[in-house]
Amino acid sequence: MPLITAPVITPEEPPVVPPVEIPEVGYAAVTYIDPTGRRWPMTDTTLEWYALAEGVSGLGAATYTLTSDPHPRGGARLRHAQPQPRTIVWPVLVKGADHMVFTDNWRGVGQAFTRTLREGPGTLEVARPDGSIRRLLVHYSDGWDGRGQTATGITWDSAVVTLWCEDPYWVDAVPRHIHRESGSAQDFLVPYPTVSSSQVLGETVVTNPGDVEVWPEWVVTGPASLITFTREDTGDSFVLDPTATAHGALLAGEQVTISTDPPSVRFQDGSNWVGALNWPSAVLWSLPPGATPVSFQLDGATTGSAVDLTFHPRYEMA
Repeated sequence: MPLITAPVITPEEPPVVPPVEIPEVGYAAVTYIDPTGRRWPMTDTTLEWYALAEGVSGLGAATYTLTSDPHPRGGARLRHAQPQPRTIVWPVLVKGADHMVFTDNWRGVGQAFTRTLREGPGTLEVARPDGSIRRLLVHYSDGWDGRGQTATGITWDSAVVTLWCEDPYWVDAVPRHIHRESGSAQDFLVPYPTVSSSQVLGETVVTNPGDVEVWPEWVVTGPASLITFTREDTGDSFVLDPTATAHGALLAGEQVTISTDPPSVRFQDGSNWVGALNWPSAVLWSLPPGATPVSFQLDGATTGSAVDLTFHPRYEMA
């Protein structure tokens, strides 16, 4: 008897954006993703809109505000460097086969930027020929005005867009993932003295390939009654005690997610477990650039208990 199956729907592939030479960036392809998820290729000159390389700024290293203290023997000593929000300036050309096509394009591209003030940030995506991709969340600031010159505004015009970025650092599109899972428990005396992995999932070294610190997200899968996360090089740690909640210890397959920036602890049903952390001594530590030794300990762990650590490396430049 024939079986009736649902049709297989192949997801739409994002358009291939040709790379071009971009000031402060080099050879790359740029795409803008508006808050609705629509992708706008910005370096494909065969389209009716594309970014102009001349006049681009703000894609390089982040800017900083320096705080210093006078030194008794002259000069000053740096106390703190505070990264500032990034501002990107980029001219965009829009055209059309006739006035109405141009008008539709002009309104569409402009709205793709301005809607970030109402619906949340858009994303500027820079892709290299080797396949690596870095992204930056952006908000429209100003600049979607025509040149106001003779012959503009009929079938073509250009605008100098200013984009404002809360976080000045570029984020790797591909997350780094560390998984540690408890193995099957063993009898301590059979066939010879052994130590089970049911309590400590082990010390490991996590490598952050980025330029600046990152704030990871953790997912704990039960069974577990107490979870301790320690950064071995500093001694910073935090403890999650599920028994401090009305739910009690994590059962097999149950999950809780811990975000370190901003601090958040959510059980799988969405309930808030932030009170289960060992405040006020809890330190939701970050991962600096390079290698960092860390350890995870799960009390009450059995086969299937696991910890997953995820983060996106962050970079100074695109």
